[in-house]
Amino acid sequence: MTTSPPSGSDAFERLHPKVQQWIWQQNWRELHEAQEAAIAPILAGDRDVLIAAATASGKTEAAFLPVCSVLTEQPDSAGFAAVYISPLKALINDQYGRLDQLCDHLGITVSRWHGDVATSSKSKLLDRPRGILLITPESLEAMFVLRGWKIRDFMASVRYLVIDELHSFIGTERGAQLQSLMHRLDLAARRRIPRIGLSATLGDMGKAADFLRPRAGDDVTVIVSSSDAQELRLQIRGYVQTAPTLDLRARAAHEALGEEVSADDVATGDRLAIADHLFTTLRGSHHLVFAGSRAAVEDYTDLLNRRCENARVPEEFVPHHGNLSKDIREHAEARLKDRTRPATAVCTSTLEMGIDIGSVTSIAQIGAPPSVAALRQRLGRSGRRGGPAILRLYVSEPEATPAIHPADELRAQLVQAIATIELLLQRWYEPPAAEALHLSTLTQQILSLIAQHGGITPADAYRTLCAQGPFRAVDSPTFATLLRDLAAADLIRQENDGLLLPAETGERLINHHTFYAAFAAPTEYRIVTEGRTLGSLPIEQPLPEGSLIIFAGRRWRILTIDTHAKLIEVTRASGGRPPRFTSTGPLVHDRIRTTMRRLYEEESTVPAYLDATAQSLLAEGRAAYRRLGLHDTPLVGYGNDTLLFPFRGDAIMTTLGLALHAHGVDVVRYGVALLISDTFPQAAAGLLADLAAEGVPDALALAALIPDKRVDKYDDVIGEELLTRSYAHRLNVTETQQSISALATTTDRTRAVNLDPPKAAVPPRQHRIGSLPYAVVDIETTCLDTRKARITEIAIIRLHPDGSKDRTYSTLVNPGRWPGPTHIHGLTEGELAAAPHFPQIAGDVAAMLDGAIVVAHNVRYDSGVLSTEFARVGYAPDNLMTLCTLNLARRFGPPATSHRLADCAAAEGLDHGTAHHAESDARACATLLQIYLERATAQGVQWFSELGVIGQLPARPWCPAPVSALARPRAMPE
Repeated sequence: MTTSPPSGSDAFERLHPKVQQWIWQQNWRELHEAQEAAIAPILAGDRDVLIAAATASGKTEAAFLPVCSVLTEQPDSAGFAAVYISPLKALINDQYGRLDQLCDHLGITVSRWHGDVATSSKSKLLDRPRGILLITPESLEAMFVLRGWKIRDFMASVRYLVIDELHSFIGTERGAQLQSLMHRLDLAARRRIPRIGLSATLGDMGKAADFLRPRAGDDVTVIVSSSDAQELRLQIRGYVQTAPTLDLRARAAHEALGEEVSADDVATGDRLAIADHLFTTLRGSHHLVFAGSRAAVEDYTDLLNRRCENARVPEEFVPHHGNLSKDIREHAEARLKDRTRPATAVCTSTLEMGIDIGSVTSIAQIGAPPSVAALRQRLGRSGRRGGPAILRLYVSEPEATPAIHPADELRAQLVQAIATIELLLQRWYEPPAAEALHLSTLTQQILSLIAQHGGITPADAYRTLCAQGPFRAVDSPTFATLLRDLAAADLIRQENDGLLLPAETGERLINHHTFYAAFAAPTEYRIVTEGRTLGSLPIEQPLPEGSLIIFAGRRWRILTIDTHAKLIEVTRASGGRPPRFTSTGPLVHDRIRTTMRRLYEEESTVPAYLDATAQSLLAEGRAAYRRLGLHDTPLVGYGNDTLLFPFRGDAIMTTLGLALHAHGVDVVRYGVALLISDTFPQAAAGLLADLAAEGVPDALALAALIPDKRVDKYDDVIGEELLTRSYAHRLNVTETQQSISALATTTDRTRAVNLDPPKAAVPPRQHRIGSLPYAVVDIETTCLDTRKARITEIAIIRLHPDGSKDRTYSTLVNPGRWPGPTHIHGLTEGELAAAPHFPQIAGDVAAMLDGAIVVAHNVRYDSGVLSTEFARVGYAPDNLMTLCTLNLARRFGPPATSHRLADCAAAEGLDHGTAHHAESDARACATLLQIYLERATAQGVQWFSELGVIGQLPARPWCPAPVSALARPRAMPE
């Protein structure tokens, strides 16, 4: 058989004859641009190479055709010859199938190593390590920890290190772990192993090269494919959110009677319309629908397959997300590859990466894309084999009611989607994230080094990980402080000769299977039916036996829940709702927000790719932008508050909010706006002018304002000083200062529009003081973000209308995740493990709140967290009547510089007890309320509205959950 090169390629001639023969057997007419360009530098074997191209452009072959040529030239030596690292087990399984075809022809062994590979297979591989090893970072970490003394034997012969989906690692804790592991492989091999990175195209490939080889990015050969240009057909479709046929209460009532509730009856109108369009448009071919979240995947898969059932046609829609079992995911992938029958996968970002699913006709994206780079990756799935790439983007906006918030009037989701498309057409992509300290991952790597070597000196650990390793932002004093923090947390101890060894807690940590991952994952239940595993469900949303869920695109009834084995047994059923999953989206880049501002102001330009509804929504958003005066000023008065619209990226928005908070005002994020509480526009303009003149406080000072800075897996063992320094790296003081200067200049010239918030249906003034009971609440939580926080302890003291005590309710609450600032509330995972979850006590809490004014010290936060927790259960109140003792203290308390609860109690001569103990805090708050009410009535105050009570009592019973009597109170301090 001839080995003539495709299209007469010179690079092709340099490949080994057997590799040439294999290429010819595949009937390839030519090599892709990146494949051609990568052959020479990889064959040289003396440099690092970074290959950037779109999904499905042949990056894997670009790396492995020359790698396998080198391995074929040389005899099979002891140890692995090449190591391929992937972020996904599914991607490893896919690449194994692709590489095995090539390597079987060449006589090269290909082996997989991850959590789903049998132990017996791993043992055989370690007895005779050969060829190409495909592995995840976590499995490689486990190899260092458990077989540290054998690492050199395994890796001494490695010729190449290939990292797939490199862009997914950059700027993350997992990425810092990967960099450390690559460096430790070099040390084990006692030479610099050439690295080959496979990446999507990024906005700054120089930073990607620096990530691939820290301190030597300039020496990396960067290959960026320019041949992925293709015809793009796209449309953005707009929708308006309308209420479902059945609201939450009606749904709960039907389910309580055991009646089936149709998915169509409880879906909002926009979701039904989107599902209808997807069903009509996508049937009959192969497509991907990126739904935005795992819950949305389940929801849309169910809605679409219901339409298949109603139309009496075969089901074409399959789910794909990370919580589904390997079998179900692989079934979805196989359906997409099968050209004999149509299939559409409704998925999260799991199919954004390079798993081989064949070509698809089109891509659908529900909601604004997470980033320009992610959208480009997804588009790479469509338009192959010379066809056009097709994108349909579905965006929903709130209904324009009298109660709509000004930020929602701007139709920001739609405008963000348009901005993302415009930047995509300009071929702009987000640059990699800025370098961080990654102290959590450094903690893991210190313990891993100790385990690998059986102990290590501080000097050797610093040299390995920081001085010569990837944690270059950590200097020697910082490293020493970190070691002291780890010793204080009982993770490490130091022998008399200086050797660092694991302490008792550290030993347990290293020996636990969760140690190998640099990121924290919630505890999950395995979902099983008839002995078959469907996938896993986070424990944060436990469901009672007999309840209905949607999972793996189908409806199930829960039969049993085994809390010890972490197992949920289910059977097929009708009805059901998708489970809730935790997810955090990427930060929106500054370029996207500044592009949004331009789109608002260029009113004569309407993109041709908008459908009629999207055009109408864009016109509404531009009209609101004009009506709010945002072309002249970023400030909009909103009742007693001010909305600030900077139109800057999330990092700048966070820094700006902290800078304003440092000047004594409360700031809350609302979409593209910052709400400055109890501050009129003129005062807000003064604050901006002061910040412009004085300068934004430095990042350390701003970070110190965050009470809970624990974000990453091992942050709970790191001291406050280092956590502050670590959090400071997340802020952007320089660009925030520039933004504030521009904002201050604008506010000098103009006058802000003032709006009145929607009026309550029942004015609070109708209630006299003494006519309603009180529910004094205190909660301890996992963080300060009301949308993300989970309650770890709650205490409620019910008071009669005259202020006398009625009853008390108090319990610890298992948040189903890391408990947050243990150093503040003193609660640990072990202490909370046996506590009830919030869904189990929702009825108890609702019974304490019903018919009462909710009182708290900073009630905006406490009521916000409570409402969010109830919403997760499906029983959110339509309103709450609230009263804040923090505000009462400012009016009726002694003059003070601080109005923290402990300080207010001390000012009144009260014995507060233990701060951040929910029942102690609730008692102090209740006593302060009684004092302030007496002073208010003595001054002639008669109505709750005069006290600052806002909201209204719920119009009807809102929580049908039963009282459980599962309370597990925390022991009161001595």
